[in-house]
Amino acid sequence: MEAGADIRTAVREKYGAIAEGSGCGCGTAGSTCCSSELDYSAGEKAAVPEGSNLGLGCGAPVALAGPKPGETVLDLGSGAGVDVFLAAKEVGPQGRAIGVDMTPAMIDRARANAVKGGYTNVEFRLGEIEHLPVHDASVDVIVSNCVVNLSPDKGQVFREAYRVLRSGGRMLLSDLVLESSLPREIQESTEAYVGCIAGASLRGEYLSLIRDAGFLNVEVVAEGRYGTDPVTSVQVRATKP
Repeated sequence: MEAGADIRTAVREKYGAIAEGSGCGCGTAGSTCCSSELDYSAGEKAAVPEGSNLGLGCGAPVALAGPKPGETVLDLGSGAGVDVFLAAKEVGPQGRAIGVDMTPAMIDRARANAVKGGYTNVEFRLGEIEHLPVHDASVDVIVSNCVVNLSPDKGQVFREAYRVLRSGGRMLLSDLVLESSLPREIQESTEAYVGCIAGASLRGEYLSLIRDAGFLNVEVVAEGRYGTDPVTSVQVRATKP
């Protein structure tokens, strides 16, 4: 497997191509877009601008996070903006929804979608989820959809999430985890990594990293099949004391 910087480059190139209209992100070589039992409802799909849902998620984190009017929501790895737009509707004009993504083409596409949809309470920032361009204790809710598995330093992602959440804030992650180790040839495949598979952590390790960052009440609140064993799509909730 490539070093962390090289992994980020590979991920950025892959998802940049998706943002510009070619390729798909999830699954192993030769597969189609993400496919999970945990997906957006028909109403959620209809509520966002066309072109903001690229089919790259493995769950529906905003619905489970339950943003309230006036809150600030942060989406880690916001892509073309689907979860930011869903959150924006929930928090209303007095709230704010912020997306962070490290791929310039995704940021451009999300901003264009915001203009197309007439959103005034959203913002998209270029940056890595391991180094969030967000002030300390400035957001109420964090969501992320099938992105943390792509990070070569998941512990740092969760420490950053803890830093930017206010006390009492909550985090809802839709992500992929492993029930058992992958075959070595998949573990060492860059293509499988950018496809959300090779970078996935074992379930217990993933939850432990969240707890190690300081979060409490860490629990899997929903899960479903994702392709074939040993990959599972989970929705994980945690809170900052």
